[in-house]
Amino acid sequence: MSVESVVKFFSDRGIEDPTFDLGESGATVELASQTLNVEPARIAKTLAFRVKDRDVLIVMKGDARVDNRKYKDHFKTKARFIDQEEVAEITGHPVGGVCPFGLKNELDVYIDESLTQFDFVYPAAGSIYRAMKIKPSSIQKLTGAEYVDVCK
Repeated sequence: MSVESVVKFFSDRGIEDPTFDLGESGATVELASQTLNVEPARIAKTLAFRVKDRDVLIVMKGDARVDNRKYKDHFKTKARFIDQEEVAEITGHPVGGVCPFGLKNELDVYIDESLTQFDFVYPAAGSIYRAMKIKPSSIQKLTGAEYVDVCK
């Protein structure tokens, strides 16, 4: 159902399905970058965080790490990942296939400024076997995401 919700997200907006089959697992940044033959930084990983009483997604370049100080300065709380067991329940996507499109629940989406250096990036598309090629600015427009600076 997860891939279908991503496809529906784009279809509902009159956009042709941008997803494609990886042929192999893209469950990690390393696997996805090898399969796509692109640098790991171009893999747009989507991480799920619990910010006080709400859940959020942050999309960042694949080789970026969250900077705890920057995160705390922005969100006014310590960075806390959502437990892996809860991710699919909250997002509708399995770990390794999480993306900001076709979500099960309405979540605030943030894009780390680390992605803005690229013309195109490759996020998962609701499965460890599906991805898409998309402009970071398109992610922002489609999700209403706010840009943040929370990565090293």
